[in-house]
Amino acid sequence: MSRSLALFAIGLVFGGGIGFVTAAGNGVTFEGHDHSNPAHHGTTTGMMAHDHSAMVNTPAGDDAPRVEISVTPDAMSGWNLQVETQNFRFAPEHASGADQLGEGHAHVYVNDEKIARLYGAWMHIPALPEGGAEVKVSLNSNSHGIVAVDGVPVEATLWVGSQ
Repeated sequence: MSRSLALFAIGLVFGGGIGFVTAAGNGVTFEGHDHSNPAHHGTTTGMMAHDHSAMVNTPAGDDAPRVEISVTPDAMSGWNLQVETQNFRFAPEHASGADQLGEGHAHVYVNDEKIARLYGAWMHIPALPEGGAEVKVSLNSNSHGIVAVDGVPVEATLWVGSQ
């Protein structure tokens, strides 16, 4: 048994070493992925580029998109988030595609940390930090840009106390 473990360990060391040398020889680095660099989201793989900081602006008026949220305790555990939109349609079938006025998806944040992309009116949040948290939902275009009305992002924020 100990011989098998020794051979396994030797294989891991040499295999890992060969993998690192091969990766380095091909220019692979461990610097992480930068969403702010559009070059990392090019179309070489057939995927459409997306920019989370781009703004898709809509003029103010009766047709402008709006969002409201409510968060209620779930009977079993966690919280249920309800998202109600006006002049905006969830369009998962067009995700990462071309922008179309009045459609897209939402991003859900807890204490300014994105926890999910949302394609419908309801979502279960398993837990919130002890003492409460700020829950925010922003509307985003198909290409992941921020939906805005006259330059102001369309979002709703709610403070939720602990259960």
